[in-house]
Amino acid sequence: MGGKEKGRGEGISRRRFLTFTLGGTGAFLASVALYPMVRFSADPSLKREEERASFVDVGPVDQFDETYKLVRFFVKRKDGWHHPEKGVERTAWVRRSATGEILALSPVCKHLNCTVKWQGNPRYKNEFYCPCHGGRYDENGVNIPGTPPAAPLDRYETKVENGRLYLGNIVPRRKG
Repeated sequence: MGGKEKGRGEGISRRRFLTFTLGGTGAFLASVALYPMVRFSADPSLKREEERASFVDVGPVDQFDETYKLVRFFVKRKDGWHHPEKGVERTAWVRRSATGEILALSPVCKHLNCTVKWQGNPRYKNEFYCPCHGGRYDENGVNIPGTPPAAPLDRYETKVENGRLYLGNIVPRRKG
């Protein structure tokens, strides 16, 4: 009897069948386990969106004068799966000059993102002071040379309607 054994036909061998079956099952189980991890890490970055061009009412414009006042407000924002009911809390240092010009500054230091305070150090009158590393800014939020911050404080967009002050998005300010 030559070449082929009796009863054995053409087709896939038992070894090859088991290899394909076990390989397919392993690939399926790996994809089931990896899919949630990949989606968890990639989905929030794809879904992150900040609502633009929405202004928030922070009160009557008459309550602001030439002295800075710290204002707290909430901004609606979607960030992945996190949707705070009130929104994300923001703060701003706000003042109105004698000519009526509104200046709203972000309190986030440009050195290490600490919070600056208006007249936060008795040695430096009429300046913003960052207690983390001694950062200083003048009354317009411009960084003072020789101190750690490398750029001025960012500003908020502002508008006044019907006697009320509205703050919008942060507008980054660069050095110089």
